[in-house]
Amino acid sequence: MTETVQVKMSLFGNAETGKTSLLTRYISGEYTHNYIQTLGVGFREKQINIGTQPVTLALWDIGGEAEFQTMIPLSADGAHVILFCFDLSQPATLAAVKSWYRQVRAINREAHAVLVGAKWDLFMSVDEKQRSETLAMARKYAKTMAAPLVFVSAEKGVNVNRLFKLCIAKVFGLPLPSEQCSDETKPIFEFE
Repeated sequence: MTETVQVKMSLFGNAETGKTSLLTRYISGEYTHNYIQTLGVGFREKQINIGTQPVTLALWDIGGEAEFQTMIPLSADGAHVILFCFDLSQPATLAAVKSWYRQVRAINREAHAVLVGAKWDLFMSVDEKQRSETLAMARKYAKTMAAPLVFVSAEKGVNVNRLFKLCIAKVFGLPLPSEQCSDETKPIFEFE
């Protein structure tokens, strides 16, 4: 019997940026409109197979409130992938990614970083000027971080599975998904 491989993925970002909803959609395929605050660190698992290799994804979700920042070392240490999440409809949450990035990278410089813009469904109702500014800033951050940029909607299920497939491909050195999307009117999916 093949031994199960453990892969740790941790999500960081301000409160109410969609981290928990993203994980819920990925793990169970469900979405709730009710806000569920993560107190401290949420931990969930998902079993997958890469070919014949069983893999356990350990998914860590840190509460975005300031009082939970003491949990950053626990969540960041040993992570293979770190997803820096922001709410596309709230530009201040993207600006906050800088601080999250500095704190997390001080602990774990080896993990693959991914910049995740959540709530794409809400983003499309934002005025065009703000959308363009947010996209330009997100691309700048992603380039500085040497990270893929992925826009998702947990509510609609947009790019959720593709995001985690990209993360898994990065960890295992598998071919990256072939289709990227840079069209501002569609959910962004960019990587190098």
